[in-house]
Amino acid sequence: MKDYIEERAVEIANYIIETKATVRQTAKKFGISKSTVHKDVAERLLYINPNLAAETRKVLDVNKSERHIRGGMATREKYLHKLHPPEES
Repeated sequence: MKDYIEERAVEIANYIIETKATVRQTAKKFGISKSTVHKDVAERLLYINPNLAAETRKVLDVNKSERHIRGGMATREKYLHKLHPPEES
């Protein structure tokens, strides 16, 4: 595996752990696809640093368990803005 890929995988994992970021947020921050984030933390990181991989997995599992709540809140916001559009100055 190329060195820069290993470095990126570790950097991504540290970012996810420190900020409790979702896969989408992480992909946007690093300018890569969600698939690449998944591959880095779920597969590559296991070979590079298994302990870091386990910590990252815990954060991602929490995010996954809460995603339906975030989706509901986003939908709620969407419809609140449709009912009460922001007033122009």
